Amino acid sequence: MTDRPNILILCTDQQRRDTLSCYGAIGAVTPNLDRLAAQGARFENAYVQNPICGPSRASLFTGMYVRNHGLWANGVSLPEDRQMFTRTLADAGYDCGMVGKQHLAACDGWQTEPRRDDGYRVWDWSHGKNHRSVQNAYLKWLHATYPDIYSAAFPEKGANENTHIANMSRTGTPIDAVPPHAHYTHWVATRVVDFVRTPRGDQPFFMMANFFDPHHPFGVPQEYRDRIDAAKIPLPVGFAGELRTKPADQEKYSRTSYGGEAPGFQDYTAEEIREIRAIYYAMITFIDDEVGRILAALDASGQADNTLVIFTSDHGEMLGDHSQLMKGPMMYDAAVRVPLLMRWPLRIATDTVVAPPVQWVDIAPTCLDAAAAGRMAQHQGASLLPLARGGDTAGWRDWAMCEYRDSGIAEDPAIMTTMLRKGDWKLVLWHGDPDTDRPPEGELYNLATDPAELNNLFDSPGHAGTRRRMKRALLDVYHQTEDRSAYRPAVA
Repeated sequence: MTDRPNILILCTDQQRRDTLSCYGAIGAVTPNLDRLAAQGARFENAYVQNPICGPSRASLFTGMYVRNHGLWANGVSLPEDRQMFTRTLADAGYDCGMVGKQHLAACDGWQTEPRRDDGYRVWDWSHGKNHRSVQNAYLKWLHATYPDIYSAAFPEKGANENTHIANMSRTGTPIDAVPPHAHYTHWVATRVVDFVRTPRGDQPFFMMANFFDPHHPFGVPQEYRDRIDAAKIPLPVGFAGELRTKPADQEKYSRTSYGGEAPGFQDYTAEEIREIRAIYYAMITFIDDEVGRILAALDASGQADNTLVIFTSDHGEMLGDHSQLMKGPMMYDAAVRVPLLMRWPLRIATDTVVAPPVQWVDIAPTCLDAAAAGRMAQHQGASLLPLARGGDTAGWRDWAMCEYRDSGIAEDPAIMTTMLRKGDWKLVLWHGDPDTDRPPEGELYNLATDPAELNNLFDSPGHAGTRRRMKRALLDVYHQTEDRSAYRPAVA
């Protein structure tokens, strides 16, 4: 066995932190992920760099903040000069693979995401269940393996073929509810199991497994819906009139989700919202079953002890909290705080809990650290292994930052928001002139006394000093996180 570990990242799409039993979720059915957490480290305060898929994923792969890596919005391609850490792992001798959604370039409609210099030997690209690109590996497999199921889900050309149709769906599309053996979630796990079982001698592997769920539209095979008791799931947080104390665009996002691309919270009855929450939990239970199958394959192959397994998600989901659904410029913990679990039996003790804030820019340095592959000059995060191994947290940063730059559906005028979580406080700036023609607004929350982020203190005279202090802290963080990776060959 090589001293260098295999590395397996299990990444879901749009999964908020508080949906696993190991994080205290009531009504969740997630035994395999709970066991994974118990066998390693659970990070209590993991934040993404953007509440939208593409920019967030670019931060994971490059180890850079959004304004530095350049993929500032969905539909924007990651610049070619930004190297992916998977390329570095491949150069260091790793056998690399990717299954599912990558999302580092535009791939709207039937368009295929262009392949980068990514280091992958296996590239099973599939942007999503409804994405009808001819290169969609899942749909190619479904068409070849279960042609009747494929035809039932897509009865004619033009039906359910792109993300717009999926966004507008209120109850899921036919492809979301196909039998489990034909579902995208099962397909991802099957391809990962095949990769794990591939003979490769002493060569270590890296696999990036990208599940599409629990991303909207909210649909799941019925047998998984039947495993969730909707009555046990807490109701959304919020109160009547709450949004009158919040930035004005939050009211708009309550009326219509995702910048007008989907029905809004106000389009649903309270019972329909409860059902959406139950389906969302059911989608996660399906993922949990498939994660269990992957972990069993690791055990059977004898590779589990020397495999670093990371489970996380690219951003969260409002799920009715604060009278909103899906995602957008909002910086509530529901949207930007995600699960992060790490297991490496040879290096990480069981039942480790990590409290300090960590970020998605830390994942790439963590993988390279584990692989003894060096550190990329562009990386702005730090390895999480010392924290996961119970190291001293005294020198670790006490903040996390998230940047939204009109990153979802384009607005006119554009919406720009920036979040700083520092200690018990969270500041969110809704930027105005000269960045955009919208009026400047803000949010300020004391997470120690108001973890649900209900009481906006931004304009409170009694908290003016805290607001100023957090703004100064954000300015300092911005200076600290400038991209200074360019080589300096001389002092003059």
